[in-house]
Amino acid sequence: MKSLEIFSGAGGLAKGLELAGFQHSAFVEFNKHACASLRENFDAEKVFFGDIKDFDLDGLGDVDVAAGGPPCQPFSLGGKHKADQDSRDMFPYAIRAIERLTPKAFVFENVKGLLRSSFADYFEYIILRLTYPGFIARPGADWKEHLSDLRSIGQLPYAGTKYNVSFKLINAANYGVPQTRERVVIVGTRTDLGVHWSFPAETHSEDRLLWEMFVSGEYWKRHKVSKSERAPIAEALQEQIIRLKGKYGMFEPEQLPWRTVRDALQGIPDPQSQHGIEDHIFHDGARTYPGHTGSDIDWPAKTIKAGGHGVPGGENMIRYRDGSVRYFTVCEAKRIQTFPDSFVIKGAWGEAMRQIGNAVPVLLGETIGRELAGRLGARGGSVNTGRAYRARL
Repeated sequence: MKSLEIFSGAGGLAKGLELAGFQHSAFVEFNKHACASLRENFDAEKVFFGDIKDFDLDGLGDVDVAAGGPPCQPFSLGGKHKADQDSRDMFPYAIRAIERLTPKAFVFENVKGLLRSSFADYFEYIILRLTYPGFIARPGADWKEHLSDLRSIGQLPYAGTKYNVSFKLINAANYGVPQTRERVVIVGTRTDLGVHWSFPAETHSEDRLLWEMFVSGEYWKRHKVSKSERAPIAEALQEQIIRLKGKYGMFEPEQLPWRTVRDALQGIPDPQSQHGIEDHIFHDGARTYPGHTGSDIDWPAKTIKAGGHGVPGGENMIRYRDGSVRYFTVCEAKRIQTFPDSFVIKGAWGEAMRQIGNAVPVLLGETIGRELAGRLGARGGSVNTGRAYRARL
């Protein structure tokens, strides 16, 4: 199946979909450094460097899945919270791509801030526009007037493309990503396909990690960490451990443990050693301050951040048992975001970290992609292609 990657960034979601079996038709990306990364890791001829407004959607042919991460700054908890008033809001262009291409499905990812109560109406507008992408606003109507019409669409004539749209706030750690990263994932499937979508079951849990740390001790044994070097049970966790033992008794939680920074970086040498790894370069100057204490080596990393004013040190540092900290290298940050070690991120350290921080974790993209491919594939032999579907409209 073919996919179009819009707002591709460095290609985290694209790589995940590729691993799930999708073939890329094109990549659309506005940042030149991210485009350089895309060209390094995918078919360079398929990378469009420029504004999505200038990309020729009609020249693509059939596309089964449209995917990407529309810029999140308008909705970011750390941003200016301007939503539809922000010129960086690219959801209207994502919707245009769906309207024009009528793919079998789409996958979009965005920040948790999209679900803020202050954005409730605009988020509803996004979901309804994705549900009825061919329902165009009346001349002169603003988005709020268009939303009012969309809410009443059952009483209005509409014979265009329709999608079943679902969204979920996902913590990537629950799918095996060594990072507590909460993001909203929106998935739509074309209604004529009769595809029932549900998000993949979670595979990893905090309960299992705590069990292996403080009940069975398997986590420390696996990493050959002596008892004197192990993390003590913090006072805040003591009651939680007691509840765990009461809940599970002698049987450990069924899911796999959350993956930690130590898990992710296993096998990577100290960046200050002689190692020959091109993107594993030590950067000095890491410091802690209130609210920025780094990512504990024996816990999933904090969310790797891109940052509006460079890379914020707290989220992108590793903190050891003795309290010392240092910055993640690009190689390590790729591991945290589940990129393959062979994946090349172009640009200097700060720029590379920005791209990695903006990316969808590859493993999360692959997990969603496999679920989507399986559900579409089950119906794929008996449905019309997007081109034939558009011809009927």
